Amino acid sequence: MQKKELGQKGEEIALRFLKKNGYRILQKNYVCKMGEVDIVAREKDTFAFIEVKTRRSTSYGPPQMAVNQKKQEQLSKAALHFLKKNGLEEAKARFDVVAILLGPRGDEIELIRNAFDLQYT
Repeated sequence: MQKKELGQKGEEIALRFLKKNGYRILQKNYVCKMGEVDIVAREKDTFAFIEVKTRRSTSYGPPQMAVNQKKQEQLSKAALHFLKKNGLEEAKARFDVVAILLGPRGDEIELIRNAFDLQYT
């Protein structure tokens, strides 16, 4: 499975998981000049900007470790762009990570709410 296919499979798994856990999906793959957010959703009265990371093994560490400082800054900029574009500057928002480890005996899915704070450069 190629990297792009792995990412797509992970996003499909994450979407099902999030819907099952009460998230309302607003947009997939939100792209702007600032970057991309895998999933924009709402959980109750809070907007969730969600990064999905999928791996087949932990040999390079758990999937969530790939959401480094640079990625957090890029996600922060894209999220702010989304909120401003939609007139939602005062809305409650947070950053979540869905970490998926694909395994022969089933997939492990971990949802990390409030994974990091808004990052500025």
